[in-house]
Amino acid sequence: MPRISVKSALPVLGLVLVVLAAYANHFQNTFHFDDLYTVTGNVFIRDLHNIPRFFVDAGMMHTDPAAATYRPVTTASLAIDYWLAGGLEPFWFHFSTFVWLELQLVLMFFLFRSIMDRVDPHPSNVWTALAATVCYGLHPANAETVNYIVQRADLYNTLGVVASLLWFVAWPAQRKRGWYLIPAVLAFLAKAPALIFPLILLAYIFLFEQDAQRAKWKATLRAALPALAVTAAAAILTAKMTPAAFNPGAKSAWLYRLTQPWVALHYFKSFFLPTGLSADSDWPYVSGPFSGEALLGFLFVAALLAAVVYSWRRREARPIAFGLLWFVLALLPTSLMPLAEVTNDHRMFFPFVGLALAVFWSLRLVLFRQTERLATNPSWVRGTVACLAVVAAIAAAGTWQRNRVWRTEESLWHDVTVKSPKNTRGWTNYGAQFVAAGDYASSLPYFERALALSPDSAAVELNLGVAYAGMGRQDEAEAHFHRSLSLDTWPDQHYMIGNWLYSRGRTVEARAQLETAVQQNPRLFPARYLLMQIYSDQGSMAELDKLFQDTLRLTNDEEAVRRFREARAAYERNAASLNAGGGHPSPAALTLHAGQLCQAGKFEECLAEAQKAIDLRADYAEAYNNKAYALLAMQRLDEAIAALQEAVRLKPDYTVAKANLARALEQKRTGR
Repeated sequence: MPRISVKSALPVLGLVLVVLAAYANHFQNTFHFDDLYTVTGNVFIRDLHNIPRFFVDAGMMHTDPAAATYRPVTTASLAIDYWLAGGLEPFWFHFSTFVWLELQLVLMFFLFRSIMDRVDPHPSNVWTALAATVCYGLHPANAETVNYIVQRADLYNTLGVVASLLWFVAWPAQRKRGWYLIPAVLAFLAKAPALIFPLILLAYIFLFEQDAQRAKWKATLRAALPALAVTAAAAILTAKMTPAAFNPGAKSAWLYRLTQPWVALHYFKSFFLPTGLSADSDWPYVSGPFSGEALLGFLFVAALLAAVVYSWRRREARPIAFGLLWFVLALLPTSLMPLAEVTNDHRMFFPFVGLALAVFWSLRLVLFRQTERLATNPSWVRGTVACLAVVAAIAAAGTWQRNRVWRTEESLWHDVTVKSPKNTRGWTNYGAQFVAAGDYASSLPYFERALALSPDSAAVELNLGVAYAGMGRQDEAEAHFHRSLSLDTWPDQHYMIGNWLYSRGRTVEARAQLETAVQQNPRLFPARYLLMQIYSDQGSMAELDKLFQDTLRLTNDEEAVRRFREARAAYERNAASLNAGGGHPSPAALTLHAGQLCQAGKFEECLAEAQKAIDLRADYAEAYNNKAYALLAMQRLDEAIAALQEAVRLKPDYTVAKANLARALEQKRTGR
């Protein structure tokens, strides 16, 4: 059992405070990247009653079915944070993540000290374990995980494995009850890489607990059997619960896996020199098994395994062997699963635990091979402490700076364009920040840079369409939208194009795009909400009711109920006006009816109803717009332009009428 005394409690308190100081500037950082699909855009986390459903429906984790995996504990934690924050307040999400980080560091300290005491019990182990944990807690690469809210899953992975191993080590009498597996099981349900835990446990038992056994491997396997059985069950559950639509994203599984030894070398280097950290790297695959990068990667892995074998043979060096094995084993899940990105900095969080142990125990052996030096040569101690303090200060400064990079979406993606200049998504997302701010012209150079890197990118074409639409250059916007659809299709794309079409008054086309979006991704709720509005506009009450009932089967979100009620009420209000008053409907009801007739292709009747509305209310801009819609369909272009000009005169901020007028004038100019 770990010894908790005043002498060990004070260093732990210092550890907690030092890490808090390094992360003090990160609590107000915004949501980023996949947070937009798992947190801010995920309606399911807004209701605590959904927590049991997270354990049976992995699709509730992410708004994109292709990216949804089985992580119920992570999703449940987001729902709890949403409830505590009373909404999407980033502080509470960051505070929650940070509390678990501090707990992990405390447990790491006791785990490291226990392992060190097994091979060389000495009071100095407290300070060696503390130094290793401080270095890990302040490491700038780990800030990539701590700042990225949804990637708290990596933290939960690591925390669960550390806690289970410490429980196993500290309370051997309780092993037969299996309680030590509880944190690991929670980690399995947070993210799949934690399933590597039994191999880490096997390594620990083999290296530190089986020296007196003749049948060493059999004894090791027997001791780890409960963990192996529980993990196998969790792996089967995870596989069954992962949606069939899940796509890890790699373009080539073979090249992805071939690249991972080279990536492992990069991660190893980053522990000592964390330069070039980027939220979204531009690393390519290696060109083949005999490329320079691939060969260097293979040599690195061979050297790493040789170091494991060498240090395993010497009992005093076994913490090094164990730490290096932890590093290798923790990388295996992301190395074997062919993910979309070749490398991601947040993947270093889990393996760096082992590397911190290996590195600092190596320093301990090099500097104090004979522990008597600690007493006879105090200058060694002072010099070592001074060097470690400088390293810790540099690491803390790096973490502070990475926190600043993660402050906003703009600062993050600007950093990506600097660190990963060949990353198409980096340039696209940086340009999108100008679009979000309404500065459409400033976004174009970044989208064009992205297009130069990936000329056939449907996502870049889509963003160019959005930018040109914002600038009022609708024909160019439409051309980019069409090209985007010709290159690839996905639900969000159909939603965005449908939204643009609706703003242009092209409701029939918008409806088709939105129906496609909902068909491809039933959980794309913004598309559902806009589709409700269109069904109401068109008087398609049967479709509206059906869509609403289908939406309620997916979620009881108040937003869905509100949107439906508004759409229903608008239709019923106008329908009642249309049929009331002895055949004298209101201008609003006539205009609504005119729109429904136009959508049904009954343009003569649409024109007649719109004219009736104008006769009752000569300043009704919406009626003039519907009149123009019918006239355009009937090829009466000059009359349509006159009606649209009147609509804009009556209502200068009438965006739909202005867009229709621009399109009509362009049609007259070009003759098409």
